[in-house]
Formats: sequence, structure tokens, C-alpha cells
Amino acid sequence: MVQELGRVLILFGIVFIVIGGLFLFAGKIPWLGRLPGDILVERENFTLYFPLATSLLLSLLISAILWFLSRR
Repeated sequence: MVQELGRVLILFGIVFIVIGGLFLFAGKIPWLGRLPGDILVERENFTLYFPLATSLLLSLLISAILWFLSRR
């Protein structure tokens, strides 16, 4: 039981490190957040940005990584 909890905590730590790295380097990846499918609505006093395609791509990538890690 304690070993399983330790593994889960290590996995969460790795996930947080990866997410932190994405936040650090997200501005340096030119296509991230500007995919054709991201919704941008600009009005005079209103801006709505919904990164739909970027969210789907990142979700697919994270799901593939977790699926690969769970097959062990």
C-alpha cells in the first residue's frame, strides 16, 4: 500500500514538472495556441480566445503518454 502511494506521488511529481516545463516554454513554441481551430473573437471592448484545437491536441498527447505508461 505504501509503495503504491509512493509511485503515485512520483507520477504526480513528474506530471507537474512536465506541466511546469510547458508553461515555461509555451511562448517559445510558435504554433502553440495559434492552430487553425482555435477560436478568437475580438470586439471593441471584448476579446474571447478559446484554444479548441490546441486543447484537443494536448489532450491527445497527454492521453497517449498516459496510455503508454499504463501498459507496463
